Amino acid sequence: MPHVGGNGKRTGTDTPLCPRPARGEAAAGALIFEHVFRRPDDDDSDIQIRFFIELYFPTLEKVRSGLLLGPEEIGRPYSVFSKYFGQPDFSRIHEVKISLSRLYGRVKSCYSDFTMAAKYDRYLKKSVSADLKTRMVFIGGPRQVGKTTFALSFLPTPSEKHPAYLNWDDVHARPSLMRGELPPNQPLIILDEIHKYARWRNLIKGFYDTQKSERTFIITGSARLDQYRKGGDSLQGRYHGYRLHPFSLAEMGGANSSDDLNHLLKFGGFPEPCLRGEERFWRRWQRERTHRVIYEDIRDLERLKELSLLELLAEELPRRVGSPLSVKNLKEALDVTHETVDRWIRVFERMYFCFRIPPYGAPRIRAVKKEQKLYLWDWSAAPDGGARFENLVACQLLKYCHFIEDTEGYRMELRFLRDTDRREIDFLVLKDDRPLFAVEGKSGEKAVHPALFYFKERIEIPRIYQVHMGSRDYEKAGVRVLPFRTFCKEESIP
Repeated sequence: MPHVGGNGKRTGTDTPLCPRPARGEAAAGALIFEHVFRRPDDDDSDIQIRFFIELYFPTLEKVRSGLLLGPEEIGRPYSVFSKYFGQPDFSRIHEVKISLSRLYGRVKSCYSDFTMAAKYDRYLKKSVSADLKTRMVFIGGPRQVGKTTFALSFLPTPSEKHPAYLNWDDVHARPSLMRGELPPNQPLIILDEIHKYARWRNLIKGFYDTQKSERTFIITGSARLDQYRKGGDSLQGRYHGYRLHPFSLAEMGGANSSDDLNHLLKFGGFPEPCLRGEERFWRRWQRERTHRVIYEDIRDLERLKELSLLELLAEELPRRVGSPLSVKNLKEALDVTHETVDRWIRVFERMYFCFRIPPYGAPRIRAVKKEQKLYLWDWSAAPDGGARFENLVACQLLKYCHFIEDTEGYRMELRFLRDTDRREIDFLVLKDDRPLFAVEGKSGEKAVHPALFYFKERIEIPRIYQVHMGSRDYEKAGVRVLPFRTFCKEESIP
């Protein structure tokens, strides 16, 4: 490969700017180039593209060997490339039709194919590692949020082929589990989707009680594991439960930039569409995920018959994001009873498809009591604009509440403030029934919402924020107005 200098031209020297890859690495790089980077209109002899790929060989080799990499290691080759080439216009260099940002996106996509996002040290990693020393760990969360890959990251070689990984859906693993057989010489056992078995709790209890001195267990599942107690002895005192959430700003690489926020808003925080960053893939992924939640998860666990009507409800819910949810309007739209719609929404909540937050009633305000607001776990399915930004803020705050609750044991709640005169603050976070901070979300840099001052005078709230997507940061009469990404840093949103 020709060597290049700071201006992107051949240097005529035999000293490379970075070590040339070994033969095995070169073969891997050629395969990656052919299947990931190359396009019909690309010039495969282009110096800059090949140099960029060469920079990625060490990273890809670490991934191939099973090492866990932090997100900063993904960005390092990009920084090295920029050091030598700056920000060139690829459309004017060697007739290359691919921009640096798109090329970098393909590298990230390739990286995610190798790691499926679990090579990031997810925000729960340290807490789960500590708990595994004394308890089983249950990991719940939405379908395709990365639970299995996160669990696999605790194995010496993270792979579905590892003998310690047992999936209830695997026809070969299921009979062995029912006979009470586990693979030998494995100190950690991962049981995936085991809650689909009617007697899963007794099965796990038997494994743990007879082998807890020799093994530890991670149990994963898409549905709420604590909701499917189908009889038998309690597992109380034998496990700690966690709820894994989609990516947040803090997990996007540490830069916490406006680009990261815009990317999250557009593609959501679920690992596959987020890391790929391709609209076509994102649209297909959304449709397929909704279909699987209804026709696989709900069908298997709830035994409902009206699945086609559930699909219609799933299409209606994004239009209700951020507003007081009217079950009456939904029942009229679907032509079913009030009780049926409410039951279906609770089913969607158990499947981590959506969640509702209740109002907070304080003595000095005439608070609404029955209204609830609905949000989606995948905020990218909400309508674009203010509703989607509000949904993203709701998800990040719920993630914060679940993290504190699961790791520290405090009772955390996410609520909203609204009185009978329709004054409202989007979110109020409670810790052991006491207000911790309130958040109003505005997609633009607007004036302070008057309701913030109104509720500040009547409720003791230690911190009140108005967050936005811009850059202004100031305080007015005890209300802090700041960028959402700054808020996430200061409040340590995981």
